[in-house]
Amino acid sequence: MIGVYDYTVILTYLSLISGVLGIITAVTGVGHPEIGIFFLMVSGILDAFDGTVARTKKNRTEIEKNFGVQIDSLTDLICFGVLPVSIGLAQLRISGIFTEIVRRKDYEGSYAMLIILIVIALFYVLAALIRLAYFNATSEIRAEEARKNGVSYYIGVPVTTSALVFPLIMVIHFLSNWDMTLFYFLTMLVMTIAFVVNIKVRKPGKLGLVIIIAIGLIEFILCILAFGNYDG
Repeated sequence: MIGVYDYTVILTYLSLISGVLGIITAVTGVGHPEIGIFFLMVSGILDAFDGTVARTKKNRTEIEKNFGVQIDSLTDLICFGVLPVSIGLAQLRISGIFTEIVRRKDYEGSYAMLIILIVIALFYVLAALIRLAYFNATSEIRAEEARKNGVSYYIGVPVTTSALVFPLIMVIHFLSNWDMTLFYFLTMLVMTIAFVVNIKVRKPGKLGLVIIIAIGLIEFILCILAFGNYDG
């Protein structure tokens, strides 16, 4: 069989499975955004450790390394590009906003707003795709710059940031009486720009990664607690 199947890619495969499950549950029936958020965070946690696990194998071939890079990007597109959009559309569908748009068929402005939100979702996925492709295409250039300068940078904001940003919005939504649906899409628009903006963002060190993971775990726990109080 073609492909790689050892332990170095298992977390990436599991992250993909989590992302696909999140999409399925988010778009099934009336939509389940809270379950989608759960799977988004699971994918984020798995993604945080897949590179570390892969690097523990010292004798990886170039094909194995390149394969790992490619499947990581493809997985990121699904988990942190398509899944957040699915969650947003599921939330829009079960919110009073979508119901009002459908009910008021004579109000063209409502449909205009719906179209705008869908366009934002489409451009979000497109921006994630462009960013990931650019990241792969410039990997050697960035590695050379890191060797010369001794400091590694991101260009723009990584797509994996969505695993922290969107769950935070939905936690607030779940735990409060505020409808964060429109704010969710506004944040998606901001993230779309942040993915492709040509600004250097310094990569976090070990302490920074620990803090990011800790924040993610706290959000994960809050999500679990919030589900019990969420009635749609």
